[in-house]
Formats: sequence, structure tokens, C-alpha cells
Amino acid sequence: MKSYFIKQYQKAPAILGEMPEPVMNDDDVLVEVCAAGLNHLDLRIKSGEFKMLVPYSFPLILGHDVAGKVIAVGKNVRQFAVGDEVFARPRDGRIGAFAEKIAIHQDDVAKKPNNLPMADAAGLPLVALTAWQALVEIAQVKAGQKVFIHAGAGGVGTIAIQLAKYLGAFVATTTSTANVDFVQSLGADVVIDYKKQNFTDELKDYDVVLNSLDKKTLLNSLKVMQKGGRLISISGPPTPAYAKKGRKGQNGC
Repeated sequence: MKSYFIKQYQKAPAILGEMPEPVMNDDDVLVEVCAAGLNHLDLRIKSGEFKMLVPYSFPLILGHDVAGKVIAVGKNVRQFAVGDEVFARPRDGRIGAFAEKIAIHQDDVAKKPNNLPMADAAGLPLVALTAWQALVEIAQVKAGQKVFIHAGAGGVGTIAIQLAKYLGAFVATTTSTANVDFVQSLGADVVIDYKKQNFTDELKDYDVVLNSLDKKTLLNSLKVMQKGGRLISISGPPTPAYAKKGRKGQNGC
């Protein structure tokens, strides 16, 4: 099958070529890929930035986001059937969305809403899961809290704004002049145009800050938080807990 893959960690572009068909396990669904999402994470995996945490064998098919149709199911699969339209974020160690087909563990797959085009569905899983983990599982955002989301027009930011509003939060975000109206349409209550304003001058007493930018922005974010608030960053080095989990997974523990 045609795939985009690498033979080693590299800065150069991936290779477009032929790879063997996916091997299915009993808990897998085999998906014919209709669309795949390209994320910055794919570039970081390709260049080897995570090789100490999530080592891969080669050749490696890249791609973390996928939408498509189920064309086969393992004997333990009960929630999906051939013909189902699905989308997924395959787990670490089993990526490979940049191919004609991919085998995915059933727990990593969800049925695609009928009103969501394949291309749109393929852009959702990674960023949506990231926003959910940050705001729901870690920050535990509550109604009435103030949440500040950096880069509101980015992939994670667009989902995070809508999720925070759904949870009942008051939401501030940063964006460029060109995207002010866009992030307001997503529900942002306060929009900081970073080309004209400094967020540290405009905001204060926030309960939760979601950072996706550089170290300087991360440190400056502390200035707009109230005591006891939570600052969550999805950029920079991984946490010790993530590193420990990655090492355990590699050892099969």
C-alpha cells in the first residue's frame, strides 16, 4: 500500500512509497484512510525528538490523526462493523495514518458524526483530546472560573475555547489581528491582539492558563494567575510521569 514513511529519524521529508499491509490483532479495526491530519507532533517524531520516550522501529509510517471507513474487524470487536465511518487518534507506538490503510485498537476509535466531513474529522482527534486532557482531566475547569488560552486560533486553541465555554468558564485568548473576529465567534469573552497588546497588562486573577507557546510566554503567564491557579503547558519537555509511562510501555510492563 502507498504510505509516507521514514527509514530513520531525519529532518528531511518522509518518503512516499510502498509498505506492507497492516497486521491486525483481535482487538483491532482495519480502516481505509479517507483523510489524515498533519500535526507538529508528526514532525517532532520524524526528527527523533521523542525517541528516548517513545522509540519506534523502522520503517515507520507517520500520522496521528485519521478518518475513514472500517473494512475489517478483529474477533473481539463488538462496537464497530464493516462500513462504519470512524475517526481516531492511534495510540503511541501504533501510529501510521499517512497510508491507504491502518489497523487501530478499538479503544482508540470513535464513530464519525454523519454531518462531519472526513477532512474535518481527521483534524480533530489529537487537538480535541489534548484540550480535553488539559481542561477537564488536569485543570478540572468549573463553571464560573476564568480560563486563559494562548493561541486561540491554533488547532488546540480553537477546541479549547469552545470546550471551556461549554464547561461554563469565562474565556480569554490571544491571537493576531486577522483572527480576532474568528476567536470571538468561537466564544472568547476577551481577545488579546498580541500584535497590539501585552496580555500581562490586560489580564489578571485567572484560575487556569493553557500555554502552547515558548518558555517566556509560560513564565509571563504566572503574572495573570490568581493564587492557587493552574498553569498547564503543552509545549516544552514532557513531565516525569509521561516519561515514566513511556519507558514502561516500551518494556511491556
